[in-house]
Amino acid sequence: QVQLVESGGGLVQPGGSLRLSCAASGNIVSIYAMGWYRQAPGKQRELVATISRGGTTNYADSVKGRFTISRDNAKKTVYLQTNSLQPEDTAVYYCNADVGTYNPSYSRGDYWGQGTQVTVSS
Repeated sequence: QVQLVESGGGLVQPGGSLRLSCAASGNIVSIYAMGWYRQAPGKQRELVATISRGGTTNYADSVKGRFTISRDNAKKTVYLQTNSLQPEDTAVYYCNADVGTYNPSYSRGDYWGQGTQVTVSS
């Protein structure tokens, strides 16, 4: 029905950067808030950043000033620019979206991508 596909993860040295992307597809009427979460080994999934349909952003304190979330509504895509990466940023990063669909009637739900691994190591 709705698919979220992340890309852009990988291995990077401390201080490096990565740009994550998440594209939504399916029988989509509207996409409301979108966001990025992460889960490190042995830890619970945590919020990284969110962005409203109108562009209002919210960040976890641990990434403020280093990460930037943005979205392209026409492309149904959300991005996460990650700079000054540190080993503690190592995690699987998940995309999340609040999506309205019409199949056959209107409904609204919360969807997740499959995750993309970010590893920060020298």
